[in-house]
Amino acid sequence: MKKIGFITSFLLGILTAAFVALPVASHLELNPAPIAAGLFAMPFAVKFCVNAYYGFMPRQSNFAYMAVQKENWVDYIMKNLFKDNEFLTKCYDESDSVLNGSVVHIPQTGAKPTIVKNRSSYPATAVQRTDTDVTYAIDNYTSDPTHIQFAEEKEASYDKMDSVLGEHMEAMNEAIAEDLLYKWAPTTAGTIHRTTGAVADAIALAPGATGTRKPLTLADLRAAKVKMNKAGIAKADRYALIPEDMLSQLMADTALTNSYTQQLMDLKEGTVPKIEGFLIYTRANASIYDNTGTPVPKLITAATAVTDNLSVLCWQKNAVCKARGTVDFFENKKDALYHGDVYSIGVRCGGRKRRTNAEGVIAIVQTT
Repeated sequence: MKKIGFITSFLLGILTAAFVALPVASHLELNPAPIAAGLFAMPFAVKFCVNAYYGFMPRQSNFAYMAVQKENWVDYIMKNLFKDNEFLTKCYDESDSVLNGSVVHIPQTGAKPTIVKNRSSYPATAVQRTDTDVTYAIDNYTSDPTHIQFAEEKEASYDKMDSVLGEHMEAMNEAIAEDLLYKWAPTTAGTIHRTTGAVADAIALAPGATGTRKPLTLADLRAAKVKMNKAGIAKADRYALIPEDMLSQLMADTALTNSYTQQLMDLKEGTVPKIEGFLIYTRANASIYDNTGTPVPKLITAATAVTDNLSVLCWQKNAVCKARGTVDFFENKKDALYHGDVYSIGVRCGGRKRRTNAEGVIAIVQTT
């Protein structure tokens, strides 16, 4: 059967080459025989070259075909950035203004021209517009490398790498979220509101804090709303990030009647979608403040104090911003020092309050 198949293919090849060669030769006024011979031999030559090239290439293990492709994992990192902290997407994005992946540069136009009604005095005074720049550096976050030994590598797969990178992304998201909350936290007296629960019977909630604090109430969120309204802040796209424990205090407020609570809560999911015009997000902690006269926000890495206070962060979308720079996936394949592969990730990210007076951002800070 193989011989018959070979003979059939051979004859079919000759006929095809002759059929194609005749019109070509006629058009070019050439002998059709060499053209037919060339067309007939061409597939064999191509096949020989391909086999010769791949025949000398070293064979690869199955794992090689599942090897990490940097571009794929950079895309993976970008898609999963902020995945578990959705509130970070509810802000103005200045990523398009990042230069060289590390600095945000935003041109700011100067003052608008003065308008004069029924001008009678000439010549008018020409005023040069003075433009300014907003420039700030963004931070470089990198994860500690993960070492995959050679023995593990041979059995590794996409699922293995997805698990490893998933842990890196979880830690990265948390670190960036904590840092952006610190950058967004307001510091001026007019943007700080202290909790007003009737009795300081709620336990301190900030890490390392002791004693009692006044609980969060509906009146506190209403006060934050009023502050924004008086400042002329847009009423659309307002958000509040409430720590889980402080949300429990809020839902226990007697001002929230049963019927009002039922209207507020998504009973199926056990969440509160909106209160006093603020779309609600929750997490274990929001910004942490000290207990000075005008409380000051603290970095999550700062030393804890027994007087520290937890807070609720309220903001309007265009009052705060973030900027993402370069995203990197680092790999050191077949490292002789580790007898395996080493992987880590890096993300450049920053943020700020967009107004110098922090209008549009309110912190509701616990008080004793």
